[in-house]
Amino acid sequence: MNSRTGRQALSLAAINGFLVVAIGAFGAHGLEAKLSAEMLEVFNTGVQYHMFHVVGFVAVAILCVFNKSPRLRFCSWLFAAGIFLFSGSLYVLAITGIRSLGMITPVGGIVFLVAWCLLFVEAIRAND
Repeated sequence: MNSRTGRQALSLAAINGFLVVAIGAFGAHGLEAKLSAEMLEVFNTGVQYHMFHVVGFVAVAILCVFNKSPRLRFCSWLFAAGIFLFSGSLYVLAITGIRSLGMITPVGGIVFLVAWCLLFVEAIRAND
């Protein structure tokens, strides 16, 4: 790999892949008896969106290796931020029950949407 940005993004995506598996296992085996059904569902939603966006993150990271587009670099950081804000807020909400954390979740969702839109723009401009 010759792109430092690509290596960094791929490393961060791999770390997130590891984390989502560990967090998902923790939720399934460590929290099952401790959380209400509603909060376990909230936690699982965080895991599900975390995994979906790790896949997108890996794709963008690989693209960053071959394409030095600043849009792709920004897109990779948006995926990281979206995972932290969206899934992270759901994890903490489910474990602590602090409902006000739910206000952070939509911000993470918007960050995800911006990341996907930016990836679309990059795909359209790739042939230019």
